[in-house]
Amino acid sequence: MDSKTQALFEARARIIKALAHPTRLYIVDLLSGGERCVQVIAGKVDADLSTVSKHLSVLKNAGIVKDEKKGQRVYYKLRVPCVLNFFSCVESVMASSLKEQAELLK
Repeated sequence: MDSKTQALFEARARIIKALAHPTRLYIVDLLSGGERCVQVIAGKVDADLSTVSKHLSVLKNAGIVKDEKKGQRVYYKLRVPCVLNFFSCVESVMASSLKEQAELLK
């Protein structure tokens, strides 16, 4: 693999790693409904502000979310809503695997 191809796959892996946590997946799902402030996200996730801020930082550094300060609050939203297509793909893989398992049990 040449260095350009290597860099491409490393960049893809960084994004996938950022999504590889149930809380971060849930945060992305929450943000699919529009921007939210950290306090609201923390309430939905049922975690403290520090923990939620760390998760949001990981998502922001991966380019999945962006933030905007409005007064005293910081609001987050999806940078590219097409990340939600990833959920559909994952769910298709899950459904396919379940179907294959069911067929094996017959």
